[in-house]
Amino acid sequence: MEHLWANRAESAEAAVTARHLKALWHLPGTQLGVVAWPPVRRAPHWHYWWQAHLLDCLVDAQLRDPQAERATRIKRQIRTHRLRNVGRWTNAYYDDMAWLALAIQRACLVTGLDRRRALGTLTRQLTDSWMPEAGGGIPWRKDEQFTEPFFNAPANGPAGIFLAREPGWLERAKEMGDWIDATLIDPDTNLVFDGIRSGSLVRAQYTYCQGVVLGLETELAARTGEQRHAARVHRLVAAVREHMAPGGVIKGAGGGDGGLFAGITARYLALVATALPGQTDVDAQARDTAGKLVLSSAKSAWDYRQSVDGLPLFGAFWDQPAEVPRSSSAPARFAGGAVYESEIPERDLSVQLGGWMLMEAAHTVATGLPTR
Repeated sequence: MEHLWANRAESAEAAVTARHLKALWHLPGTQLGVVAWPPVRRAPHWHYWWQAHLLDCLVDAQLRDPQAERATRIKRQIRTHRLRNVGRWTNAYYDDMAWLALAIQRACLVTGLDRRRALGTLTRQLTDSWMPEAGGGIPWRKDEQFTEPFFNAPANGPAGIFLAREPGWLERAKEMGDWIDATLIDPDTNLVFDGIRSGSLVRAQYTYCQGVVLGLETELAARTGEQRHAARVHRLVAAVREHMAPGGVIKGAGGGDGGLFAGITARYLALVATALPGQTDVDAQARDTAGKLVLSSAKSAWDYRQSVDGLPLFGAFWDQPAEVPRSSSAPARFAGGAVYESEIPERDLSVQLGGWMLMEAAHTVATGLPTR
């Protein structure tokens, strides 16, 4: 099974590489992910957090099958991200910066690249924005520090995972996990709500909110040995299985930003399956359930894929046949801090990254080796 998922992950990587990886502004030695395929002429946006997940997928692939050429692509991706971001690592969204911090942190560990200055800059952004006096948490975006901040799981979850792994910040990561558990858990389903503003819960429940909390609490369980973190993982894995994986397949959220949601969930379910400590029956059950959700989702996504030029094209919903996009279809649009899906969501880089992420997660579960 290990070889099966390695081959499928390799095919997913080849598909994204062939269709989406391009030089920036035709400059040699640069690389970013084109946000649509077939590509859009003069696409107006590059989507910072999609590029961070592209980097994360490249790191997954390097862990699976180390190659000098891919290490070069990883370095190019990081360098070009800063170039395209007007020479900066930061932007106005704390969730975006958390995803980039996580990806660069992993890339440095895997390739030996030294990006301490970048990680220092991003760490300060994610720690200086901690606002317990205002009810947080860190806010979703910067300007909300001065109005009515929206504190949400998509910012605090990945920031907490990054800080748990970053030397010297474990206590803050524990505080973030405790804040999420005290503030954003639905008492009826045990799922994670999206966020809170001015004391009012935003009750949307997205798959990736569950994923990032699973990742944070698994890291904390492994690094602290404190039982409350493992207990939260047990509870949330069961809730995801019951409410967010009909037929054992993680629910899709369409294209645009939603194209990444299920892949993120799969990534951190794989972390639960391979890194959650403990020898009790409930520990083993959580690991087993998490692993089965990843593998059953991956099998379904692969079965429902399309093949274009011999390479997979994944669907936005892993339990439905993928649709091959057309260049004449309407592309994704950016509005209000979010990216809304293309007319055919399979056109979006996010959807294909989600499928690639899922194949890498399945390979992780098959090998039993955590890919932090």
